[in-house]
Amino acid sequence: MILFDSHCHLNDPAYAKDMVATVKRAAEAGVISVMVVGIDEATSGQAVAIARANKTYAASVGVHPHDAKSCSEKTLAALVDLAKDPTVRAWGETGLDFNRMFSPKEIQEKWFVRQLEMADELNLPLIFHERDSECRFIEILSDRYKTAGRAGVVHCFSGTRHDLDACLNLGLHIGITGIITIASRGKNLRDMVKKIPADRLLVETDAPYLTPAPERNQHRRNEPAFVRSVLLKLAEVRGEDPKTLAEQIWRNTCRLFRMDIKETAS
Repeated sequence: MILFDSHCHLNDPAYAKDMVATVKRAAEAGVISVMVVGIDEATSGQAVAIARANKTYAASVGVHPHDAKSCSEKTLAALVDLAKDPTVRAWGETGLDFNRMFSPKEIQEKWFVRQLEMADELNLPLIFHERDSECRFIEILSDRYKTAGRAGVVHCFSGTRHDLDACLNLGLHIGITGIITIASRGKNLRDMVKKIPADRLLVETDAPYLTPAPERNQHRRNEPAFVRSVLLKLAEVRGEDPKTLAEQIWRNTCRLFRMDIKETAS
C-alpha cells in the first residue's frame, strides 16, 4: 500500500531526538508522503524546514484557533512569506474551537476569517480544525465568506451526521484519525464513515496525538507510520479492499494538496 499521512505535527518537540528514525519508520510502513502542519508562526517555519529535508513531504502554514489570541496582521504577513516556499501546499490549521476556549470566540472568528482571505489570495487549500463551534464554522463558510472552488479538509472529523453532511455539501474532504480504531470513542465515527464518498476521504495521524488502538498499549506517542492502522480499520468498517482504498485516498490527498509524486510512490 502507498499511504499519505495528511495531517501530523512532526514539528512538535516530541520528535526532536528521533526525527530521522521516525521518518524512516514511516517509509518502512509505506507512508510515502506526510503533511507537516503549522499551528503558529514558529511551527509553520519548522514545518517548512522538515518538508525541505524530506522531498516527498509537504508543509502547511497557519494559526490554530487555540493560538488566535496571539495572532496579528504581522503574523499573517510572515506566514504569507513562508507560503512562497514550494513545499507549502496548504493553509492551516485554522478554524474554530469552542471546547477548550484558549482564545475568545470573537477573536477566533476574526482571525479565522482573515486566514480564509489569505488562503484564497494565495489559492491554497485549507486544513480546518472544528470543535463544538455550535454551527458557526459552517455558517462562516456557507454565508458571507463562501468562495466558489475553495478546497479543504476538516481534519480529525468528530462532528455529527448533520455536520458531516454540511461539510460534504461545501465540497470539503474529511480527515479520519486513529479515533476510528477506539472501541467506545470511535463508534459514531465508524457509523458515519460508511456514508462518506470515497473521493472525499483522507487519513491522518494528528501525531503525536490520537495514537490508534493497535499501537496505544506500546506507544504513548503517535507517529506517521501508524496511519497504516487508520487505513486498515477504515477499510474494514467500509467493507473495502485496503489496497484499493489506500490508492483512492492517495489520489484524493495528492489532488487536494496539488502534489504530483506518482513516480516516487510507484
